[in-house]
Amino acid sequence: MISSYEDRVLSCKDCGTQFVFTAGEQEFFASRGLMHPPGRCTTCRSDRKARIGSERPSFGSTGSGFGRERSQREMHPAVCSSCGKDTLVPFLPRGDKPVYCSSCFEQVRSDR
Repeated sequence: MISSYEDRVLSCKDCGTQFVFTAGEQEFFASRGLMHPPGRCTTCRSDRKARIGSERPSFGSTGSGFGRERSQREMHPAVCSSCGKDTLVPFLPRGDKPVYCSSCFEQVRSDR
């Protein structure tokens, strides 16, 4: 298979250094549906990931599969539009759309 991608030289938006966006990287981006080239060089990208990672909530074993603690969602009381049962939902019901309990929501979702 012949690749239509060619190496491109890009400038990092953080430090201004030039880096190569290889044909292989471009093909990988395209295969994942990513439309924009990277804006940062490898070093700045790594530094940014480390900085953002340190600003996130504490890490630990929570059983979520990712090892990061999840903040508690604010839950709001509602009445299920299908069965009439009292339930809690993670959004503030507005009244213009139906609200479902977990069981009814699964049923509605599987009917789509």
